[in-house]
Amino acid sequence: MIPSMIHKDLTPEHWFSFSLFEQLANVGCDISRTIRYKNENRLDDSKAAFERALELLSLTILDPKLSRGGLKELVRTREALIDHFMFSNEYQTTDEQWHNYFFSFNYAAAIQRGR
Repeated sequence: MIPSMIHKDLTPEHWFSFSLFEQLANVGCDISRTIRYKNENRLDDSKAAFERALELLSLTILDPKLSRGGLKELVRTREALIDHFMFSNEYQTTDEQWHNYFFSFNYAAAIQRGR
């Protein structure tokens, strides 16, 4: 079991009870905050939101229900997010692409819940 450093009350077992769509929709909420705070020049808040997103994404990567193909995608997603927000953006992703990527999971989670 990996202890949560930022989400103090979140256990892996609780996180694993969410569907993959719900997990990634939650990651996406923190990525949206990261982008919004960055654009508002609230760099400390942006960094904190990004660290929360990475923690949730790392927990998702540990989820035993994840398929091998899903695991590869999420590890690459984490790599590209770190490149985009912390390094030179070698993959040339945009904030809009990240919004669109994670919005898809929000949409899928809503359909899954019957909304």
